[in-house]
Amino acid sequence: MAFVHRLALAVALLALAAMSPANGQTSAPGGAPGPAPNAGPVYIITYFEVGAAAAAATRKEDGNMGFLALEEIARPARFAIVEVWRDKAAAEAHGAAVGALRNTLQPVFASPFDIRSNAGLSVAGPAIGTEPGAGNRIYVLTHVDVFPAGKDQTIELLKQLAGASRKEAGNLRFDVLQQDGRANHLPLVEAWRDAEAQRAHAMAEPTRAFRAKLVPLQGALYDERLYNVVR
Repeated sequence: MAFVHRLALAVALLALAAMSPANGQTSAPGGAPGPAPNAGPVYIITYFEVGAAAAAATRKEDGNMGFLALEEIARPARFAIVEVWRDKAAAEAHGAAVGALRNTLQPVFASPFDIRSNAGLSVAGPAIGTEPGAGNRIYVLTHVDVFPAGKDQTIELLKQLAGASRKEAGNLRFDVLQQDGRANHLPLVEAWRDAEAQRAHAMAEPTRAFRAKLVPLQGALYDERLYNVVR
């Protein structure tokens, strides 16, 4: 059974490289008004949970600008996929397989796909998944959720944090995104040379100052999760 779970999840991560955001989140009642439709690259983050950890494979498709399969360090049965597509049309062109994929994986799901489409607010560095360095890289996905009234202030704080973080010795990437339809939901995608570099960042003065300023603006707890690359 463990082999079946591993094989099924490998198929899942392979197919998720070709998924679209069609089943992603929509605007929630009372949420901040969304920005203008995104005409640039589309950043899709997919979260899901299975009953057993597994291995994975991936492939590139036309219009794909980055793909990363991640396994949460604290809870190995939880996974995340980060994709970057050239534009919305390229992303939507790869959505046909998602229904069949869900049916295939239903026996091993502990939770369904949670697909979130985003635009880039402050993005730098190489394509996602091609960061330099050895196999000890730590990836961090953070969901920053603030009250609508604090959205603009938070965006400026995040851009300042991104600029400072990119200068740290162990940083490989620090991207600030904005969720489609929920402009006050601001995901972060980070990559660090190793666990020690990530811990040093957490205690760096710019990070601590940012967290102190963010607390009164938060609409939900600061959701930060650490991941290893699925190989």
